[in-house]
Amino acid sequence: MKITRIISHVLSYDMPEVLGYSQQYYAKRSAHLVEVQTDEGVTGWGECFGPGNVAIANKGIVEKVIQPMVLGMDPMDRDVIWHKVYNLLRDHGQKGMPMQALSGVDIALWDIAGKVANLPLHKLIGGAHRDDVPCYGYGMMLRDEPVAELAARFEDEAAAIKDMGFAATKMKVGFGPKPDVKLCEAVRRGVGDEFRFMVDANHCYTTSDAFYVGRALDELDAYWFEEPIAPEDLDGYRELRAGLRVNISGGEAEFNRWGWRNILENRGLDIAQPEVCALGGISEYLRVLALCHAHFTPVINHVWGSAIAVATNLQLLAAMPPLPGGMHPWEPMLEFDTTDNKFRDELLAEPLDIQGQVKANKGRVRIPTGPGIGVTPDMDFIKHYEIDAEGRG
Repeated sequence: MKITRIISHVLSYDMPEVLGYSQQYYAKRSAHLVEVQTDEGVTGWGECFGPGNVAIANKGIVEKVIQPMVLGMDPMDRDVIWHKVYNLLRDHGQKGMPMQALSGVDIALWDIAGKVANLPLHKLIGGAHRDDVPCYGYGMMLRDEPVAELAARFEDEAAAIKDMGFAATKMKVGFGPKPDVKLCEAVRRGVGDEFRFMVDANHCYTTSDAFYVGRALDELDAYWFEEPIAPEDLDGYRELRAGLRVNISGGEAEFNRWGWRNILENRGLDIAQPEVCALGGISEYLRVLALCHAHFTPVINHVWGSAIAVATNLQLLAAMPPLPGGMHPWEPMLEFDTTDNKFRDELLAEPLDIQGQVKANKGRVRIPTGPGIGVTPDMDFIKHYEIDAEGRG
């Protein structure tokens, strides 16, 4: 079998409302899908992490840089392909967009392998440790409105996510320490005293400001404090972990095993959050997962993207060994963005229907059992939302 073509599909549409996180507001939803074709008619699908203009830039890396390196190679030689591409890009892209581009290609190669073997991805990895996973609902995105109004909105939205049946919920912060604490208090009111909630700062604080917010989260009994400071500030992460009770989480902005080695050896995380569509794909994710578990650091995957990303992560969560083990081991969760996303809800020929599963199965989602990542995109849907390198549909 030989690789004959690699196609990037960048999708975009105008969202019904402008949403934001601590770094920016955004009005468009985007996704970057990668299609790897072979001479035997077997096609694999992957996804590259990165919104908007990042996705458009990564399209060029996938098609103009990586594709010429691997045309004619056997797609089953995933590790050979990964190291060939990484070594040739090492001088130009040990992190960032080149790794995101390689991620999408690598995921597609694993999808091909599953289809050739007629096995779901988790079987190729080594089997399923669980048939379903708890799912937490991500919401409470920032809006450009007064904090008092946003706090009331957050309280209602958090209560609604809980009522949908999700196992936990997560919110955004980013207006500054004092207003952010008010938003956190509103979410705690919305979900009540016992329900698990998490806070995502997208690295917007200094260490001192993160301590201010973190102490409030200690009092509110938040489950984790995600990316409180810049990902480069490893010493700051270690200080926060030592000084706060709330779990410190992060890692979505880190790439490959070498970057993750530095994070883990620094002992600054209670929970690791690798992003498979960014760090180097499934091949590198499995190496990072092994590093995390070697450091006895539990993993809850970062998930942000289309149904391809969701399905890929479901397969990985099924195959994740329990840590540390026992009759009632610590469990990972699936991250699910509850805001409007056609590329998650309408992309597939047979939708995953995550929200329906959550409601029917007490907050849990089943692992797809079809070959590869277990899902098939609708090509007519892709053609409808696809844009070119200039952002035109």
